[in-house]
Amino acid sequence: MIASLLFNHLFIPLLLLSSSTSAADILSCGNKDGGTDADGRKWTSDASFLVSQDKGLELVAQVQDPSLPSTVPYMNARIFKTEASYKFPVNPTSRYFLRLHFYPSPYPNFIVSNSYFSVLAGPLTLLSNFSASISAQALTQSYIMKEYSLAPIHADSLTITFKPSDKYKDTFAFINGIELIPSPEIFTSAELVGFQDQPLDTSSANVETMWRLNVGGQYISPVNDTSGLSRSWYDDTPYISSAALGIAKQADDNVTIQYKNMSASIAPIDVYRTSRQMGLDGNVTSKFNLTWTFSIDAGFTYVLRLHFCEFDLTAINQRVFNIYINNQTATEDADVIAWTGAKNIPIYRDYASFVPAGQIDSKLSLALWPDVNARPEYLDAILNGVEIFKISNSNSSLAGPNPTISDLMQQQLLEEEARKPSSTASRVTKVIIGGAAGGAAVAFAFVATAVFVAKRKRALPPGSQSRSRSSSWLPIYGGFSTASGGGSKSTISGKSHAGTNISSDAVANCRYFSIAEIYQATKHFDESNVIGVGGFGKVYKGTIDGNVKVAIKRSNPSSEQGVNEFQTEIEMLSKLRHRHLVSLIGFCEEDGEMALVYDFMGKGTMREHLYKGNKIILSWKQRLELCIGAARGLHYLHTGAKYTIIHRDVKTTNILLDDKWVAKVSDFGLSKTGPNMNQGHVSTVVKGSFGYLDPEYFRRQQLTEKSDVYSFGVVLFEVICARPALNPSLPKEQVSLGDWALNNVRKGTFEDLVDPHLKGKISPECMKKFVDTAQKCLADHGVDRPSMGDVLWNLEFALQMHENPEGSTKKASSGATGNTEQDHDKNNDEKVMDQSSILAMHRNTLSLNDQDFVEQNENNTDEVFSQIVNPKGR
Repeated sequence: MIASLLFNHLFIPLLLLSSSTSAADILSCGNKDGGTDADGRKWTSDASFLVSQDKGLELVAQVQDPSLPSTVPYMNARIFKTEASYKFPVNPTSRYFLRLHFYPSPYPNFIVSNSYFSVLAGPLTLLSNFSASISAQALTQSYIMKEYSLAPIHADSLTITFKPSDKYKDTFAFINGIELIPSPEIFTSAELVGFQDQPLDTSSANVETMWRLNVGGQYISPVNDTSGLSRSWYDDTPYISSAALGIAKQADDNVTIQYKNMSASIAPIDVYRTSRQMGLDGNVTSKFNLTWTFSIDAGFTYVLRLHFCEFDLTAINQRVFNIYINNQTATEDADVIAWTGAKNIPIYRDYASFVPAGQIDSKLSLALWPDVNARPEYLDAILNGVEIFKISNSNSSLAGPNPTISDLMQQQLLEEEARKPSSTASRVTKVIIGGAAGGAAVAFAFVATAVFVAKRKRALPPGSQSRSRSSSWLPIYGGFSTASGGGSKSTISGKSHAGTNISSDAVANCRYFSIAEIYQATKHFDESNVIGVGGFGKVYKGTIDGNVKVAIKRSNPSSEQGVNEFQTEIEMLSKLRHRHLVSLIGFCEEDGEMALVYDFMGKGTMREHLYKGNKIILSWKQRLELCIGAARGLHYLHTGAKYTIIHRDVKTTNILLDDKWVAKVSDFGLSKTGPNMNQGHVSTVVKGSFGYLDPEYFRRQQLTEKSDVYSFGVVLFEVICARPALNPSLPKEQVSLGDWALNNVRKGTFEDLVDPHLKGKISPECMKKFVDTAQKCLADHGVDRPSMGDVLWNLEFALQMHENPEGSTKKASSGATGNTEQDHDKNNDEKVMDQSSILAMHRNTLSLNDQDFVEQNENNTDEVFSQIVNPKGR
């Protein structure tokens, strides 16, 4: 099942941790005498720790790069032509920091560019087919340091194994330095972004340190890490991608940082003595946000540890802000003083975010926005430090790919740009030479981001009428065209807009709004008008044409959804009109802004009326009617438009409710369509929301309309159980609603999962029909699932059972099954509806006044309904 697969990705089996420690081992590999590094740390020989038959070769690098921080351990290496292992005595209940140091320099008789190898710590894969040479080139560094935090292994020894790759001839493995340092307990749990107040257990996770940044401060060397854990903390400037850098501040010399409810081992005092803030002038800070962007490996869960310490302000509600991770709300109303109770007291917050496999050029963004709704004294935000950790996946692996050749080509272009006079580029180059704890997947993000920041600093804050029309939409690497059009421009009504290629048909069916109209509708994007935040950006309540209420989506420049999703939404919705689809009124693309204007949905999302502190308890009939409405919208997408449209992100937050409680499907940014659906599927990378993803789509990357059916099945269980699709705070077998519901259906205990507000209010026949429908939607294979038309039929029938339980009792076992022989009998079993009412229902469902559909089928109405009148399995 998909949830089981995703659970393994998201929630690896974790081991319990103790704070007891043993001595540190710091090895200079290939160096018989060991030595002392530039920071005065003593390194010993690695020879006594080797336990394999192959002891390797002890060699000295032929070139000493001037950027090396120390000759120890980097100038000596141990090289292995075959598999070899080190064995370290460990405390079985202690966590350990493991650091691997590589200097890919020429060694006698060895070409370092030929080196590809894997590294394992016990059963955990740390590196796979790793090339230190390619990674160093991509990072423009002379050396590489990889850092891991290993969970207790409940054994007396830890084996570190080096395996030359079997994919290449004459390859070899090498290592210059190994550190194994006992660590106190530094992980407990992290809040899973998108599922507020639901912790992810990290207490015994195996992780790789991707970034460790002293925000607003200078580099902190291992010797100055007062915790004794010898960590390096780097400048955050290269990763800032917002329009402004904010203000770097340092606490006065007389300020004393007081660790109270937190261990001093979490971070050194110097991290909490510096911070990056937006400033106290609301006229300035209201026009930008603080955003950092990081390149990461897809297919892993990432934990972001944010460090805070308020050393300026003294009272609550003086500085209140919101935290967003990958454009999802992580925390609202963040107030450091409210958290700690006083100034000068450090605190940290851990958040977890999963990045699905298959994404190319994946990013992780962190953004801080002043919380206008809280009416704080200052419109400001603060951050003192950030650490980003990668959690091992279901294969017990932390290995990411090597940078690609295309990465290196772009890196060379960026280096040429970076060599131009720029104080920012110069400063960042020093940071790069200093090194960083990060994987090969970060590729050339250091220099690339520096160029991006330098360009963005020259732009005015967002909202300025005179700002560059393209600067706020530059990709993170700056200056390159993208697949979505790059710097191409088109013109609508004389207005310039960059980066999209919207068809003339879509423009003709859609109103174009000037940026002035958008500003007027939203009161210049006043934060008090924000009604939601999604993957595309913030959603504002607005008014157009005097008194027409609308919802306006404003794209976030750092959003993972951008030009492609903007274009898709316009192309899709401009041609679709249906009672159960959210209507797109128009769009704006001007002065670097991209905005979409929709009908206003006064009742919000379906999800907020099911659980999470909802004030209105929906009756069973209301829930059925909402499900039927959403099913009608999806059925129309699959069969009523000119081409099959697959939504690809069906979930309760994408089903909106208008003032009359009519359900409407929304958010078409990930949708797929095309005339080639006669092949049965669209091959595409996996996108969507975890908990709702079709397992077949996940496995094969082949998208079909049955993928929407699977997602809708999860929605049905969500509606009757009133709990999220994923709840990581529950026991492992209950985390996935889909898996847990199916398990209980099979055991005959599903009634235990039903929302307590519905207990005794659903007839047994109605519940059986509803649950059977949801169960069939979650079949492992798409061919075994019903079509959306069949799902709709069954939901309509369930509603009739609810309204007239006596008259429908005998029909309770009927309904589409996806099985052809059984569906032949449905016509006879469900005569509770006569033929004319069936046709009327489905004409309404398909909205036959839709022009594309009418033109396609105006002479063939009978054929259109042949499957409905004489249903067959599909």
